[in-house]
Amino acid sequence: MSRSSLTRRAGVATLAAMALVLTACGDNSTGSSSGSSASSSAKLPSVSADKALASKVPAAVSKDGVIKVGSDTTYAPSEFLAADGQTIVGFDVDLFTLVAKKLGLKAQFETAPFDSIIAGVGSQKYEAGVSSFTINPDRLQQANMISYYSAGTQWSTKKGNPKKVDPESACGKKIAVQKGTVQVDDITARSEKCTAAGKPEITIDQYDAQSDATAAVVSGKDDAGLADSPVMAYAVDQTKGQLQLLGDVYDAAPYGYVVAKDQTEFAQAIADAVKSLIADGSYKKVLEKWNVQSGAIDNPTVNPAVG
Repeated sequence: MSRSSLTRRAGVATLAAMALVLTACGDNSTGSSSGSSASSSAKLPSVSADKALASKVPAAVSKDGVIKVGSDTTYAPSEFLAADGQTIVGFDVDLFTLVAKKLGLKAQFETAPFDSIIAGVGSQKYEAGVSSFTINPDRLQQANMISYYSAGTQWSTKKGNPKKVDPESACGKKIAVQKGTVQVDDITARSEKCTAAGKPEITIDQYDAQSDATAAVVSGKDDAGLADSPVMAYAVDQTKGQLQLLGDVYDAAPYGYVVAKDQTEFAQAIADAVKSLIADGSYKKVLEKWNVQSGAIDNPTVNPAVG
């Protein structure tokens, strides 16, 4: 996502809830997954371990053959719960599952509140964070981050835009966003411009889960919403014509995997694993499976320079 704030999302939503976009679980129950792709009939590409890359994994991580991953599973199609309410799926899940295989390991995903994951990596509760984290200077001070995807911000509204929402002039409108996201910063700045110009402020409704924010727009409680571009495009698709995208994608920025600050070699191994997946075509296949190939990158980097 295009997120620069330290927190992003909390809560759990099932795929069924996302598809209906009328209800969402919104609790902090814990799901877990070994990287199943149960939400799609397409199988993951077959990849083999790279011994050279595997040798760069810290012994503390590799000793049990598992990378324990913290992920906030409310953000379809990146990471979310399948219809069974337990299996964690998404393009982030599929892609990092293959990254782990390249390193000779198995990815074990666990549901966690978004704003706890980086700290959890730092405290060794998790060995990696995979949750559509936008790479930004604040996060880079806390952890190593490895770029693997690029996303921007996208608005949506009810089909036909009955409230006549204009993202460039949303003064007086009610707008839904997820707590702690860069979209909160975005809409707050827009509201401040409104009041500075003597216009009504924007009513900013913040939700724990993105599925709740989407449901608020579908129900008419809010006039429009904004979120990361692949997430909003997926939400619009899942509502079966109840929503439409509004305006263009903007402020594109890289997503990054999170590993501990003192594990630079591990971070580079992950970056090289992603490069290997790009080279053998597996990376492209995963993104195409989830129809998010527009955010593909070609040069995964440890701690890339960002504004």
